Amino acid sequence: MSEAGVRAAPRFTRLIRGGTVVTAGGSFRADVALDGERIAAVEPGIPAATAADVVDATGLLVLPGVVDVHTHTRIPSDDEPDRFFQDTVAAAFGGTTTLLAFDNPGTGISVAAQRRLRDGVLEWRDRTRGDAAIDVGVSAVLTAQQEDPVGDLAWLVDQGVPSVKCFLVYDFGIGEAQMAAVLREGARTGALIQVHGEDRAMLDAGIAAQLAAGEIGARGHQRSRPPAVEAAGTAAAIRLAREAGARVYLVHVSSAAALGEIAAARAAGAPVFAETCPHYLSLDAGRYALPERDAVRAIISPPLREPADQDALWAGLASGSLDLVATDHVPDRLAVEKVVDGRPFPEVSNGAPGVETLLSVVWGTAVAGGRLTPERIVDALATTPARLFGLPRKGAVEVGRDADLVLFDPAARRTITADALHHTSDFTPYEGMAVTGVVRRVVLRGADVVVEGSFTGRRGGGTDLWRVAGG
Repeated sequence: MSEAGVRAAPRFTRLIRGGTVVTAGGSFRADVALDGERIAAVEPGIPAATAADVVDATGLLVLPGVVDVHTHTRIPSDDEPDRFFQDTVAAAFGGTTTLLAFDNPGTGISVAAQRRLRDGVLEWRDRTRGDAAIDVGVSAVLTAQQEDPVGDLAWLVDQGVPSVKCFLVYDFGIGEAQMAAVLREGARTGALIQVHGEDRAMLDAGIAAQLAAGEIGARGHQRSRPPAVEAAGTAAAIRLAREAGARVYLVHVSSAAALGEIAAARAAGAPVFAETCPHYLSLDAGRYALPERDAVRAIISPPLREPADQDALWAGLASGSLDLVATDHVPDRLAVEKVVDGRPFPEVSNGAPGVETLLSVVWGTAVAGGRLTPERIVDALATTPARLFGLPRKGAVEVGRDADLVLFDPAARRTITADALHHTSDFTPYEGMAVTGVVRRVVLRGADVVVEGSFTGRRGGGTDLWRVAGG
């Protein structure tokens, strides 16, 4: 055969053709060419003949895979060996290709591993190895019961875990003196210190007052943690961080009062970062007036707030006072962790599932209300979380990044129902919510994991992420 008759080998492994690429900086019609696990080209008019496999994305948006940096996904146990895998599958169905999970006690870490910060990380990695359907990483939880947790921070950073979460409340929360030491070490090592910003004394007093008044259910939970509790804890965390010269990241911001503390610090030039969650953007405190079996689904900390707080959070996302949205996913079940049997609210598990509905709820609520542009949604769900949490290959449709992509139909509509979801919970707080926007295909490092509502990935298809400090 002549040289002219030899067909050139394809230049790319895959080509996503005809879609509209959405980035934090803008949206444009372009084809996306993949070379194995990476994005090799993003430009219009790439010939189909240059790729071994061509996917038609006409009429669809091409988004980066969502990066969910706040989950409490439970690790495998002898009784429930599939629970971690199944929640990563659920994340994939929702367009999330990367998630970070905390190793707090409620996720299944053993009592022995809870005694030291590094032991919790090592056990989490050992027990989740080869299980995930998407890319995953661990964020460490620092508690008052651990042996020399401050001394382990440098080790965490060296092990690719450059974020650690502290609580100012609960029996495992730390005091201000230890928080100050953690923040100083965070500044030295580059670790990002995440803080659950509530005030311990105010919260304890609020819980005691509600129980004394006989408000033992979900309404008591809500009333025990008014916005002032969150604002005070947030202000304390910011003050300690500024004194230490450290970055600080406030998790699950729910109220205008707490957001005001964050916005003021940022305006003064402090390196303060913050997230909110989809439930605070789309659900409100009216849930606590429902019958207890329904209201218990909203026992989340901080609790759901008033519509005025929702408006403030949306405005904060639009202005940049809030950096991103993450789920705070807790795979509770009505039949197990949230049983309505007369027990008081402090004994009911805090949290609700959300790992599969993050993109749907944020996009659907933002677009329907004209709250955010598509570009800002991508920034808040992918680009900024990847940057802040040390994932330079994630979060954007750019040459050289991992080929984590979501083909998204912005015109399609669906109604969220628990029986159509894939997480390990038996409910969703978004039951019956109509949303605009449907995930059609999800690609993880070049390979399909979800196609038109079917899981095509595999257990162990995800990797254990090694992250870098200083984002």
